[in-house]
Amino acid sequence: MRNNSDKRNIIIGFICLISVLLVYKSAELQLFTTKYKERANKITLFRNVIYPARGILFDRKKNPLVKNFPIYEIHVTYSKLDPSMDTAQFCSLLGITKQKFLEYLDRDWSNHQFHKAIPYVFMTKINPTVYSRFQEHLYKFPGFFGVQRYIRAYPYHHAAHVLGYVGEVDKKTIESSDGFYAQGDYIGVSGIEYAYERDLAGKKGVEYVMRDNLGRMVGSFDDGRLDSASISGEDIMLSLDIELQKYGEKLLQNKRGAIVAIEPSSGEILAMVSSPSYDPNILNLNEKRGEGMRMLLSDLNNRPLNNRAVTNKYPPGSIFKPIISLIAMQKGTTYADRTIPCPGFYRLSPTKVQKCHLHATPTNVSQAIQHSCNTYYFQMYREFLDQYGYTRPGKGLDTLVSYLADFGLGKKLGLDFSYENRGFLPNDAYYRKMYKKETNGWRAVWTLSVGIGQGEMQLTTVQMANLAAVLANRGHYYTPHLIKKYISGKPINPEFTQRKKVRIDKKHFPPVIDGLERVVTSGTGSIAFVPGLDICGKTGTSENAHGKDHSVFFGFAPKNNPKIAIAVFVENAGFGAQWAAPVASLMIEKYLNGNIDFSRLYLEARMVKGSLIEETPPYSVYKDSVFQYFAEKNKQELVPDFQE
Repeated sequence: MRNNSDKRNIIIGFICLISVLLVYKSAELQLFTTKYKERANKITLFRNVIYPARGILFDRKKNPLVKNFPIYEIHVTYSKLDPSMDTAQFCSLLGITKQKFLEYLDRDWSNHQFHKAIPYVFMTKINPTVYSRFQEHLYKFPGFFGVQRYIRAYPYHHAAHVLGYVGEVDKKTIESSDGFYAQGDYIGVSGIEYAYERDLAGKKGVEYVMRDNLGRMVGSFDDGRLDSASISGEDIMLSLDIELQKYGEKLLQNKRGAIVAIEPSSGEILAMVSSPSYDPNILNLNEKRGEGMRMLLSDLNNRPLNNRAVTNKYPPGSIFKPIISLIAMQKGTTYADRTIPCPGFYRLSPTKVQKCHLHATPTNVSQAIQHSCNTYYFQMYREFLDQYGYTRPGKGLDTLVSYLADFGLGKKLGLDFSYENRGFLPNDAYYRKMYKKETNGWRAVWTLSVGIGQGEMQLTTVQMANLAAVLANRGHYYTPHLIKKYISGKPINPEFTQRKKVRIDKKHFPPVIDGLERVVTSGTGSIAFVPGLDICGKTGTSENAHGKDHSVFFGFAPKNNPKIAIAVFVENAGFGAQWAAPVASLMIEKYLNGNIDFSRLYLEARMVKGSLIEETPPYSVYKDSVFQYFAEKNKQELVPDFQE
């Protein structure tokens, strides 16, 4: 018992001794010396966020489509400001007024989003020259510190709609991001920048730094054990061919319309042109961005920010005829060698007819496509809808719509893009509502215009291009997409590599393909003929109730083993052969041959110089001012070859 008591007393004594020593040391640190107190007052632990470089985008030939250009921000911690600081010198170094200084400094402190002890953004988008000058004097302004960020720059001045742009993150996104975004962060707003935001954004790093009361760094905290490096965003190779994209934009300049070109064997989008367009550098995060955005938004006639390739929907016109041919043959309501007489009109009643242009009577589907015979397709459509009975056209129409869905119509295709319109396919329910006053329901003959791609049917240009890809592949397609691969080797979305089949037997494609070839060799689209390329295509005229009709063409080449499928839509341009077909053939020739044959340079010149827009878009004037701005700021490295 005594031994246990002795041990207990020893332990208690040891604990008491340690306690006395700790109390003494604490008193020494806090009461008897000011050394550590002065050091604590002079040194502040600062958490410095390291922003990653955003992932680079390349075209399919490894040309960089974007660059990261460093800019700087100045942040401030309000509680650490020195009221006696030289405000005049501060403003002079940054090129701002005293009024701007107070405006940037002011915050609503009643808002829980801000706190005087927490840093916030004071000024953004400071170019390196200005920041370098300011940084030399930073020690004079306690509470202020600099942060390096990156903005996008575009060495090519094209593909603005495809690439999209970056902007500051909004409050709603911050709150729903689970800490991924913070105030002042940049985020993809549209296009590829939006679609692949999480891949491109990378991951922030952090370093803990000790600074003195003048804001000067005095060392790394705990030898950097708590620091983490930033991780740059994923570099992505797009399927885009930037030279083909540039050429398409050149052909569509001063016109309103769209071009979409697809590689049929993969679904990769080779070009996506929307016109009018703009230089993507206008919307990078420079000082002129606000002015540029206002100018683009003010052009209500041309809407340059609108991506007509995926947003606008139009009646496809006669390019729909090959598609309904396939479906009608598959369902057995027509056959390939059928003759339908065409006297130049289609009789709806004893007193009413629908006109057709003069041509020889088609004796088969190939000739009907070659001559784009409306009479042939009015009859084909009518019989398809009436296959279940004259009084039941709705069932026939819904059957047609179900087949069209296989072709990717009436729904979003699933592009890797910020937005995509689904287009519109009228069905039985739609016409029941339209003709609800008819006691016996509606009849097929009332909707004949749908049979030639007119009326209520509406497709996007990318859907039209995908139809061409289905024909090129003789019955299947891959979801059109803009990513080719991640540079890191990370796999792309498997949805883009899955073959999607349409319910059409292979045997029905040859007569349709032969008809598309005849269109170009000796039919309505002969303007698109290029020796040796075996282009197959179809012209179309999309009727417009509000003005001049639209010019349409879709096709693919070569006929066997196709390398490119394309759709061109030019607004208010008349017949398909006037503008859309020449543009499409030039795009195909450029892609397959690399250049335009001397014998067709006249056609290229006519397309390039042709203008279907009377007024000068106001943003073109602004574009010139942007050139001047970057010249003055000596930013040639940011946007090289600006005078292209």
